[in-house]
Amino acid sequence: MSKESRSAGDVEVNPLTPDRWPDLELLFGPNGAVAGCWCMWFRQTAAEFDRLHGEQNRRSLKAIVDAGEVPGLLAYAGGQPVGWCAVAPRTDYGRIERSRILNAPGNESAWAVVCFYIARHHRQLGVGSALLRAAVAHALSRGARVVEGYPVDPREGRVSSGSAFTGLAAMFREAGFQEVARHSAGRPIMRYVAS
Repeated sequence: MSKESRSAGDVEVNPLTPDRWPDLELLFGPNGAVAGCWCMWFRQTAAEFDRLHGEQNRRSLKAIVDAGEVPGLLAYAGGQPVGWCAVAPRTDYGRIERSRILNAPGNESAWAVVCFYIARHHRQLGVGSALLRAAVAHALSRGARVVEGYPVDPREGRVSSGSAFTGLAAMFREAGFQEVARHSAGRPIMRYVAS
């Protein structure tokens, strides 16, 4: 099947567990997805990130996984890892609590979807949407009643992949999220509330 005809229906999503760690390393590559982040940016202060990006962040995320926590989900197509989505209790992401733009009062027990990373040749094929739906299901299966997201909402045109790492508002709307606050023109706070 060609890349153009592949859809999210061809994507399998699994939690990141210790046995899948090599798949995350393959997906993220030697740079840890972007700038040595290893999906630790939302878990750290700015000073911690500046000091720890790169190998220290890789070790920090691996320690979370090795401790039995599931910090996110991996998407596979054709048996290869093609996408990542970070999802965990909002309290795991201190940067949200400290942010004037991302923090909305209420539902402190919410889970949060904070980051997506899709392999270049699998972007715009529905992988992000498949990961978001799986992230909601994952959070609800662990007792969440509310799942929060912080996507970008472009006013016009396209958004660079580097700017869209938190997802796009349209993708969240399609997954049943509602906007609950907007402290910045292009960055709504959106919530999925279990019925």
